[in-house]
Amino acid sequence: MPANPQDALPIRLNVDDSDSPSDVVDALFLGRFASGEQPHSHSVSIDRVKHGATLLPSGATVLRSARDSDRSAMLAEGEGWTLLVSRWSRGADVTVTAVSEELAAGVLGEATEGAQDEPEPQPENVSMGFWYVSPRRGPYRTTRQIAAGTWEEVRPNYTAPVAGAMDRLMKVTPDDIAGRLLLLHGPPGTGKTSALRTLARSWRDWCQVDCVLDPERLFNDIGYLMDIAIGEDEGTAKSRWRLLLLEDCDELIRGEARHTAGQALSRLLNLTDGLLGQGRNVLVGVTTNEDLERLHPAVVRPGRCLARIEIGRLTHRESVDWLGTDEGISREGATLAELYALRRGASGPAALLPPQGHDSEAGMYL
Repeated sequence: MPANPQDALPIRLNVDDSDSPSDVVDALFLGRFASGEQPHSHSVSIDRVKHGATLLPSGATVLRSARDSDRSAMLAEGEGWTLLVSRWSRGADVTVTAVSEELAAGVLGEATEGAQDEPEPQPENVSMGFWYVSPRRGPYRTTRQIAAGTWEEVRPNYTAPVAGAMDRLMKVTPDDIAGRLLLLHGPPGTGKTSALRTLARSWRDWCQVDCVLDPERLFNDIGYLMDIAIGEDEGTAKSRWRLLLLEDCDELIRGEARHTAGQALSRLLNLTDGLLGQGRNVLVGVTTNEDLERLHPAVVRPGRCLARIEIGRLTHRESVDWLGTDEGISREGATLAELYALRRGASGPAALLPPQGHDSEAGMYL
């Protein structure tokens, strides 16, 4: 008769009021693996669990269950195996320990078969990954379907020089890649994020786009950086390229970054054209609100950037064409956010922000 999980633990557990019942379930699960009674383990993460999926194989006996404010944990067992299910929001981690490699894999497969909720694919959607560091789980990647228009649909949202630059960028293929850094800069509200969503749709046949939700941590945590840059995942499968998106990274790439960001800037540059990026099909996309003159020269030097595009406000003529009227549009033109505000009915000074000091016909190179 196999030992109870609490009897199999070869260590003494000390708990205090900072530990939750779910933490205790996690610790109990390790007992048979730590003692060597069940020396084999298999695990899988599921982004979206189908409604009604129990994540339990047939014949499972539930030993413990706990529900906290942010997650739940369930410990179950069967002949020669133990299973832990940790669930949060719509996702789950499922881990099995067993007396043999084959049994662990088989139990895990039965528990998770058909459990992934696969939304009906929509032509206007693109799959994007999202990286972040979880306090409980460390570096973690989840995927979502993001709505993105075609370039033809969103092209009128950009002033002529920017639209011309984006025309070329949207058509890039792996054979065209000469630099590893994609830099979009300009005032807030000019459509940098919208352009990146459309780019993800245009490149989806050959490039997986991943957004890093905590970029300030990425280049200051070498373990996190190595998980993203070196670790195998969907983005590196079958020689697909990956584009890592870092939004609003002003402090990382401005002129004084060497003094304020420590090694972070050096690691970014190393990922784009140094040893860290060698042999990896990785591009890095950065958005910033900074002026080009304030960016660090090492970031914008020739040869490093696949594209460097300044996205500015539309001219007065372009803004009038976009909105269909000149009411509320200043002579300097308008940003995309301002035009949408006017379309929704906003008017007066609150609708249009004062010029940000950028040329209304912001240019680029590719």
